[in-house]
Parts: sequence; structure tokens; C-alpha cells
Amino acid sequence: MEIDGVFSGGGIKGLALIGAYEAIESKGFTFKRLAGTSAGSIIAGLVAAGYSSQELKDLLDHLDFKKLLDSRNSWLPIPKQIAKWILLYWRLGLYKGKVLENLLTELLAAKGVYTFADLPKDSLKVIASDLSNGRLLVLPDDLVQYGVPIDSFPVARAIRMSCSIPYFFEPVKLRSLEGISVLVDGGVLSNFPMWIFVNKDTQKVRPVLGLTLSSKLMDQPKHNIKNGVQLFEALFETMKEAHDARYISRKHEKDIVFISAENFMSTDFQLTKEKKDALIELGRSKTLKFLKTWSY
Repeated sequence: MEIDGVFSGGGIKGLALIGAYEAIESKGFTFKRLAGTSAGSIIAGLVAAGYSSQELKDLLDHLDFKKLLDSRNSWLPIPKQIAKWILLYWRLGLYKGKVLENLLTELLAAKGVYTFADLPKDSLKVIASDLSNGRLLVLPDDLVQYGVPIDSFPVARAIRMSCSIPYFFEPVKLRSLEGISVLVDGGVLSNFPMWIFVNKDTQKVRPVLGLTLSSKLMDQPKHNIKNGVQLFEALFETMKEAHDARYISRKHEKDIVFISAENFMSTDFQLTKEKKDALIELGRSKTLKFLKTWSY
């Protein structure tokens, strides 16, 4: 049975989405359209390209996440760890993000996917945030606002834009007729874009299943803010969740799998194999339990 799917962001916690995908496959569901933000855009993109859950699990067995942290070589005559933080001021991110984009390019190319012309029309939507113009972008659709051709735009580039965690990975600069726009992680403005397929202006054409790496709004703990670090964490979490919360009513919750992964850090790129397996199993078990009673 064909369904549409929406995958939320969550950094490394996005591995749980692979387990969720495994459960969905086992029940005979296939995705017609996919939308995702950040880590969710990676999984959505690979699934749209034709990867099975087993193929994604096999890829993980050979992937060293630490290699994705590509620091910029420093010309400063000071220790590397100190130079990294100084360069953050100029480069806007601790890591370049090129290794991640190159990996995505390679994985998509293995399935014959290079640009959006290689995917069925409207089969993949990913979210990015344009800080220069204060816009939420749905890619590839909103590229027309910049005079950028959709069909020739690299899918890996769009996903890389959606994954640019502020201050962690360098932003992506989009050159267009408007000049240069600085794009960062879509989660800044919409971490769980369920609204792409479910909203008052769009009639649902098939069941839509949402997969989010957070707990239900009513179950989320209140932010404890007593210092600057806690303030920043609360600020970022609010940016990620508040917009989407307006679109998720009790009516929508019946179509959402809440995969709460509070015990894992989003930026833990040194995750052990045991923790990787635990995340995948968490997503699989939560989704299997949900699908037993899903009345689509």
C-alpha cells in the first residue's frame, strides 16, 4: 500500500528512522512522497532514491561518523583546538560539511540519482532555512524564487542545506539573481514538516505517516533556564518545535509515531555500535507497536 511519509530532524538520533522504515517495510507499506528536515531529509532522500532499510543498515556498518567532522585546516600559529573556535567566527561552523555532501552525492549516484530530474516529480521535499532573507524554504519548489532551475539542482546539495546545524556545520551559500543567501538547518524553522502533506489548503490523497524524534507536546518537560547555556538550548528547542506544534492537533497525532530518544545526543558523532543498534531498534519497536493500531 502506498503512503506519504514525513521524517523529522534530530541529528544522529535520526538513525532511529532507519528502524522505523524497517518496520514500515515489513508491513507492506511503500512511500509515494517523502518530506524531511535535517537528519530526516537524509533518510527521506535515500529512501526516495530507492534504498531499502536493509541497505541503509548495511551502509551504517561501514560508516565512520567521525569522518564527517571535517575541520578546516588552520593557518593560525596557535593550537588546533583553539584555532577551530577562532575560525568559527569567520566560517560560521566548526566543520565544513563537504565530506557529508560528498557522501550523499556518492550514495545517491549509486541509485542513479544526481538532480531532482532523476526523481519522480514531487516525490521528495526537504526543508532549509534562509537566514539572509528570513525565509523557510521547501526544496526544490522554492528554488524558483531565486531563479535557480529545479531539474538541474543536485539532490545532495539540497539535503546538505537542510542538515547545516547552526555553528556545527558551515552554512551553505546559495548564489542566485538575488545575490548570496546563507542557508542553514531546516529545523531552525520547521523540524517536523507534517504541514507539507497535511494542511487545510491541501486535500490528502493517501495516508500520511509522520515519524518524529521527540515526545508528544504534552509529555515534553518544561525548560529549566538558569544560565546562558540553558537559555540557548531552550531557545533552539523552541525554534525547532513551536512552528510545527501549531499544525499538530490531536486529530493529526493519530498519524504520528513519536520516537522519544532523550537519552541520545543529536551531535554525538562518536556513537558506539551498541548505541547505533539501540537507536535503530528503538525506531523499529516504536513503529511496529504504532502500526498495530494505525487506522489510516
